[in-house]
Amino acid sequence: MSEKKKQPPAAAALNAARQRLSTGWPMPLFLQGAFEFLQAALFSAFLVVIPWFAVWFSGGFADRSIESVLKMGGQIWLLIHAVPLHLLQVGTGADPSQGSGLLDFTPLGLTLIPFFLCWRAGRRIARASYTDSLWQGILGALGVYLLCGLFTGFLVNNEEASVSLLAATLIPAIPAGAGVVIGARREAGSWGRLIGFDAAAWISKTSQHSRWAGSYVWAVLCGGTLAYMFTFALSSLLLAINLGVHWVDVSNVYQQLRPGAIGSAVLTLGQLGIMPNLALWTLAWITGGGFTLGVGSTLSTLETTVGPLPAVPVLAALPSGDLAYAWAFMGLPVLAGMLAGWYFLRVGENHLDDWVSKRIRSRWASLGLSTVALGVFVGAFAGALSLVGSWLAGGSLGIGRFTEVGPDVLMTALLLAAEVALGTAIGYLISPLLEHDPVLDG
Repeated sequence: MSEKKKQPPAAAALNAARQRLSTGWPMPLFLQGAFEFLQAALFSAFLVVIPWFAVWFSGGFADRSIESVLKMGGQIWLLIHAVPLHLLQVGTGADPSQGSGLLDFTPLGLTLIPFFLCWRAGRRIARASYTDSLWQGILGALGVYLLCGLFTGFLVNNEEASVSLLAATLIPAIPAGAGVVIGARREAGSWGRLIGFDAAAWISKTSQHSRWAGSYVWAVLCGGTLAYMFTFALSSLLLAINLGVHWVDVSNVYQQLRPGAIGSAVLTLGQLGIMPNLALWTLAWITGGGFTLGVGSTLSTLETTVGPLPAVPVLAALPSGDLAYAWAFMGLPVLAGMLAGWYFLRVGENHLDDWVSKRIRSRWASLGLSTVALGVFVGAFAGALSLVGSWLAGGSLGIGRFTEVGPDVLMTALLLAAEVALGTAIGYLISPLLEHDPVLDG
């Protein structure tokens, strides 16, 4: 059999180049990440600008130029990324303090748009890279988003509103970065594959007491998260029911405004964008901490004082009438805490109770002490989550009385922590009576 004739080096290089041209060059990871986030930024911008253009074409902004409408769209794009806007000439009185204001109220429902777009991009970046090279795609993606924020902040400043270039550059990268990291983690399947660190192997090298302590802490964190999320779910359900009950009042406000078909659509989209905020306001209301709708207006299950409100249809569903028994809604966070206590019993990680029972022989005393500690720990973490949620849901509209809008951050967290702590203790103590698991019974 004759040997295959060896090609000259020049011919081999030429054939390799031809093959590469036919198959294409793989895109560098940082460039792919940049391209993915550029798509996310542009698509989220289109979703914001299109409604404004629709209103402009229908005559809603008859006195504005197309450049002015584009700048307003850019300002809204920054606002949904939690970038504060400095409003200028918002007041007409002689008081100079009425001439400007800070608008830092973030419509969380609209913030989910860039978040999920970046979440999708994170999954695509993780799918195209190895664990040790994932940082390249994420770095390229965040670099493009920083440039988009800087470019937008530079273009949207006008005589009505201004924005800090530093804030416009850095703050949009926070929801975008959260989206890409969570999306990459979702695609990788575990944090170990995502960051190249095997946490299970590291934990296996620690002592048994350290593993028990870690398991207890993790179960407490999961219980606190479960209690807070269940309270949020109950608040969302209560908000939906309240909107259904007051739907006639909401419709009457629409009829009085007469915004037209396009105006009604944009107004509805804007209200849908603040629905997560309203759900967090409802959470603050049921805890007793309450929320404010401008200086002098406070609503909670314990006290309600409402001043003049803007003509926003959804505000027609605010609690009104006889609220003598509204305090009963404060039992909902307690119910969420009971669910957390039941969860903690099911996972069987109460190693603090094992430790206490070895040092205090009286069972009622050891069980009582460990259960109180469990309630305090779970309630404290739920309260810490509430601090973040309430802070995100509030802010300032920068106009007149509405410089204070949203939940009472500290009071809501304290009351929620106390209510969840009480529910967790109760739930942990009564759950064995409801269980029929042979493992638990034994």
